[in-house]
Amino acid sequence: MGNIIFCGGGNDLVMDNSLDLLRIFSEVGGPSGYESRVREILVDKFKPIARSVETDQMGSVIADISGVNDSPKIMLSAHMDEVGLMVKNITEEGYIKFQQLGGWLDQAIVNQRWIILNDKKDVLGVTGIKTVHVMPQEDRKKIFDAKDLFIDVGAPSRDYVMNNLGISPGDPIVPFSPFSVLNDGDLLLGKAWDDRAGLALMVKVIEEIQSSNSEKVNSIFAVGTVQEEVGLRGATTSSYMVDPDIGINLEAGVAADFPGISTDESQEKIGLGPTIFLHDSSMIPNLKLRDFVSQVAESEGISLQFNVLTGYGQDGSALQRSRGGTPTINIAIPTRYLHSHNSVISYKDFQQATRLVRVLVEKLDSKTVEEIKNF
Repeated sequence: MGNIIFCGGGNDLVMDNSLDLLRIFSEVGGPSGYESRVREILVDKFKPIARSVETDQMGSVIADISGVNDSPKIMLSAHMDEVGLMVKNITEEGYIKFQQLGGWLDQAIVNQRWIILNDKKDVLGVTGIKTVHVMPQEDRKKIFDAKDLFIDVGAPSRDYVMNNLGISPGDPIVPFSPFSVLNDGDLLLGKAWDDRAGLALMVKVIEEIQSSNSEKVNSIFAVGTVQEEVGLRGATTSSYMVDPDIGINLEAGVAADFPGISTDESQEKIGLGPTIFLHDSSMIPNLKLRDFVSQVAESEGISLQFNVLTGYGQDGSALQRSRGGTPTINIAIPTRYLHSHNSVISYKDFQQATRLVRVLVEKLDSKTVEEIKNF
């Protein structure tokens, strides 16, 4: 991993640091509870441009991008973790049994490549599956239960797995899915866009603000949270520490532009701009903040989508319920095939989202924030 893979010719994508930023965050491994590698990258990005960078006791990263005195505190959040697996036990024959971390469909796990992360070395493996040649007819159409699956690392025994490969129960497992530009367009293929797209967006916004000569009217706290996929845990502790006036959560949206999904399930599409969630199972946004985001997008000529979901859950919910309550919005980059080895986003959506979030944090001055906060 490390080189950007272009599938096809004639690609017109501008090779700025955004593309490399997206690649780095997509390819790094960090499932829920094991975000250390992602945290190292995020701290490295923030240290040169933040007044301070610290972590809470859950491991979330909090970067203080100071503004003028007594300015409102705007918290940008994006979660560092991805869905993954954990080594549960190792059979005598050397196969890995696992525990899921986050919301997988069992059928998305079958016959996929994985990387088992440990201190000794990263180990490649594959989830095995019985060949169709010997499978009974009645089994060929069934969904394989994850508890019956295993990972093959090419080892002859449990002792070999533990002593030669350094694998132990509790080691994290992530998909092996190199980043690629998908053929001749602006679509990007990779793992963990939920929520590495949000992390890259957050870093890009902060970099642009810091490199500009414009005076910041507010204080920005850029927060990379842990363990979102298993209960919004890092956002709960970090938002309590920051105590923001406004929360802007950056996420991967649910695209509904491919066969098998309907507008009853989701309404956003790739390539039509960033999305704000009007409803999900964890949060309804602050209505004044929702309207403010819509007005800013319209004034800036940024195409904005809206999505109403019956499921989903995201860190904005924890921000919203922090302390006395924080006006919060969830801004998402439309994403196909969430919670699987390979997901797809649009680079144009990423650029539009970057511009929207940057303008928002610059326009949220004290007067505007007070108007949003008061009912």
